[in-house]
Amino acid sequence: MNQSLTELNAEALYQKLLTQIREALANTPKVAVVGIRSGGAWIAERVVDDLKLDNPPGFIDVSFYRDDYAQKGLPAEVKPTQIPFDVVDSTILLIDDVLYTGRTTRAAINELFDYGRPARILLAALVDRGERELPIAADFVAAHVSLEKNEKLVLQRLNDNTFSLTVENA
Repeated sequence: MNQSLTELNAEALYQKLLTQIREALANTPKVAVVGIRSGGAWIAERVVDDLKLDNPPGFIDVSFYRDDYAQKGLPAEVKPTQIPFDVVDSTILLIDDVLYTGRTTRAAINELFDYGRPARILLAALVDRGERELPIAADFVAAHVSLEKNEKLVLQRLNDNTFSLTVENA
């Protein structure tokens, strides 16, 4: 079910996503959280804190792993990937802010496997805007929205560590 853009309260969506994750992973051993920079990394930090997980979150910058790297080039700021835990045999919760084509997710999974073979990878997204180019689906998602091709949904982290969502021209 698609939500209207006026109903996208980022904090309420985060709480909905957190509830889904908490219930699904309650008895799962060796859970590690990895956020895709930048919005997914912000969400990952809060999930680890709110669930009181033992491992700190990992962070992935997929810039060099994207299949459209030659077209997109590098973003203004590339931050190194940081995986501060053993990926091997872990259940990895991969988090992104907005799931769209699936290319970022594919790149993140490819990069994760450079660190070892996890037991499984689960995907969480705050918002799924559909229009996938690859067969990728989130295990946990707080909202589904439709946007025009020339629009993008942008997550911001405010000074008080809360989130907001805005629609911008792409």
